[in-house]
Amino acid sequence: MTWSIVAHDPATGAFAVAVATCAFAVGASCPFVRAGVGAVSTQSFTNRYLGPAVLDGLARGLSPAAAIEGALAGDEGRALRQIHAVDRHGRSAAWTGESCVEWAGSQSGPGFSVAGNMLANPAVVGETTATFRAGTGLPLAERLVLALDAGEAAGGDRRGRQSAAMKLVTTEDFPDLDLRVDDHPTPLVELRRLLGIWRRERAPSLATAPRKADPSGLIDKAMIEAGWRARGLDLRFPRR
Repeated sequence: MTWSIVAHDPATGAFAVAVATCAFAVGASCPFVRAGVGAVSTQSFTNRYLGPAVLDGLARGLSPAAAIEGALAGDEGRALRQIHAVDRHGRSAAWTGESCVEWAGSQSGPGFSVAGNMLANPAVVGETTATFRAGTGLPLAERLVLALDAGEAAGGDRRGRQSAAMKLVTTEDFPDLDLRVDDHPTPLVELRRLLGIWRRERAPSLATAPRKADPSGLIDKAMIEAGWRARGLDLRFPRR
């Protein structure tokens, strides 16, 4: 019911998942990322427990194929599932259960995997893959959106379109980027719009936010107020 791409950027250490479907709020169930470990998308009659289970396996040093196999071992519905993952070494693997609705399948390469089910045709995965490969040099998030756009142009979800999402993590225990389009007539167009806002308004502040390397982040009030003034905001901290 979905197609997605999981990816690792060795230059930045980022892991990301981008996903689109004709179902409500795909971002609430399919994408999972963990800093320093990997990225997973669990889809097709989604079992959300599979995502963390695969990431736990990758954290223990299992290959993506072994981590997926271990996670599925206790799932009696595995024939209905589709799941794929990438790890910090750029290895990837995918599982498409025998009962996944056609067209269903996957393609992969160093540092990424594309998988989908209930798609209009095999070109959805093929074009997503080709466009991602061709996007070398672009920031990872923009590269993922371009790849999904190509899959949509090739036919996308055979039922139509409704939601899309993207998660990206680098060094922290929570995503740098977590965008969701839960219900929209053109979810990928909206996802691109939100990515532009994130790039402009949120991404620049990540370097001064509380993080592992600086647990308090920027707390100099004069510097914070200077930033407000630079943005035309008439704001000040209380003076006591």
